[in-house]
Amino acid sequence: MIHSTAVIHRDAEIGQDVTIGPYAVIEGAAKIGDGCEIQAHAVIGAHVEMGRENVIGYGAVIGGEPQDFAFKPETRSLVRIGDGNKIREYCTIHRGTTEGTATIVGQGCFLMAGAHLAHNVRLGDHVIIANNALLGGHLQVAERVFIGGGCVFHQHIRVGRLVICQGASAFSKDIPPFVTAAERNGVAGLNVVGLRRAGMSAAQRREIKDAFALLYRSGLNTTQALAEAAKRQWGAEARSFFDFVAAAKKRGICDLLATRDGTAAEETVD
Repeated sequence: MIHSTAVIHRDAEIGQDVTIGPYAVIEGAAKIGDGCEIQAHAVIGAHVEMGRENVIGYGAVIGGEPQDFAFKPETRSLVRIGDGNKIREYCTIHRGTTEGTATIVGQGCFLMAGAHLAHNVRLGDHVIIANNALLGGHLQVAERVFIGGGCVFHQHIRVGRLVICQGASAFSKDIPPFVTAAERNGVAGLNVVGLRRAGMSAAQRREIKDAFALLYRSGLNTTQALAEAAKRQWGAEARSFFDFVAAAKKRGICDLLATRDGTAAEETVD
């Protein structure tokens, strides 16, 4: 199942039942797990380690050098890809920018055409990234995040789990878990549909809603809201929400769109 025009380096490790299409290039000591499909004209760099049952689309470039002026080509860094991912045509994923580091894609992710992961990005499991989204270096994306088409993300920020990002939005601040993020550094509300699909109970969803209201609708600033939250008993999901907010660095977290004009936000309907 390897096309005669494919170019495969003698040091590459190719698993069983791998399909490699016309004019695909496998460089250096790349490792490709069992059952993967590398489609025509894709390039897999020498510093890629790939698990099982991945699909790499036409013209994708995986493991290229990072777009970092400080990068040195002799740096030993990686792209690590788990199992069962679909990386569609013309996606680009760059390897880590410093010695011993990696850009990481979890398991069961779906990157649509033209998505870009810069150096040292980390994707959790079951992340979906729509067409032409651009993720800057060192971005951390937790599991089951959905990123709409054309979104752009600044380097060194975090996206919490079960977040959904509206297409054509831009973010340079952390996005807390469970929210719908939109426009420029904005939060529109909770990702209620996503919480239900993740199997959260009505009680868990109510507690997340209470945590969201304390942070975004109480009139308290972030420090005050965290202090108030520390006085209460929360379940695991709400605690993870506040833990994420507390770990935000100097860029801070996205704010609530509905309060930007100074008016009170409406309640999220569950």
